[in-house]
Amino acid sequence: MSVGTLRFSARETRDLVVAWLALGVAFAVFFAGGGSGFLATVQEGGGATIFVVSLLTAGVAFLLHELAHKVVAVRFGQVAEFRADYGMLFLAVMSAMIGFLFAAPGAVHHRGMLTKREHGLIALAGPVTNLVLGAVCVPIIVAGAAVGSGLVAQIGQWGLGINLLLAAFNMIPYGPLDGRTVLGWSKLVWALVFFPSAALAFVALFVVGLF
Repeated sequence: MSVGTLRFSARETRDLVVAWLALGVAFAVFFAGGGSGFLATVQEGGGATIFVVSLLTAGVAFLLHELAHKVVAVRFGQVAEFRADYGMLFLAVMSAMIGFLFAAPGAVHHRGMLTKREHGLIALAGPVTNLVLGAVCVPIIVAGAAVGSGLVAQIGQWGLGINLLLAAFNMIPYGPLDGRTVLGWSKLVWALVFFPSAALAFVALFVVGLF
């Protein structure tokens, strides 16, 4: 399958769909307060709604983050494909059942010769995409409040919180996270993205309380 200049193999397409659906389930359970909370939500008839909201917020945030890595890698002449980590997806669903969520759905793997700058830009693309998505969520919140739609406002709030958290977390310069690669390329770029992201995530989650 091709989308513009991007090509997706059958395996990559399957992995993207599975990761999206698994993350939708995991975050729906987490948002509902764990397994028992989700079961109660289903019994009250709200299971489908929270699942769709989860797909449109957490699912989209994670997948567009990964696809951003692919887009930039391909731009630099790389062969790049997303591979889902089925073990981590299972862990995400199971951890959500007990009210704690750890989500690492997979990663974009690429091969080819790259400069340190190109490596840094590929890594940076994911967190920056989450910041852009977070900005998009702000008018969604405003629109939801303007028309009196709690559902629309909730999509905006959860989307904003998740995207800010993803941007900040992935810019931590540790292990396989994007921040380590970005820092290895440019300390200035890393600082300009990490510190505002961390500050915004802190305000959104602990001051405003979007979740």
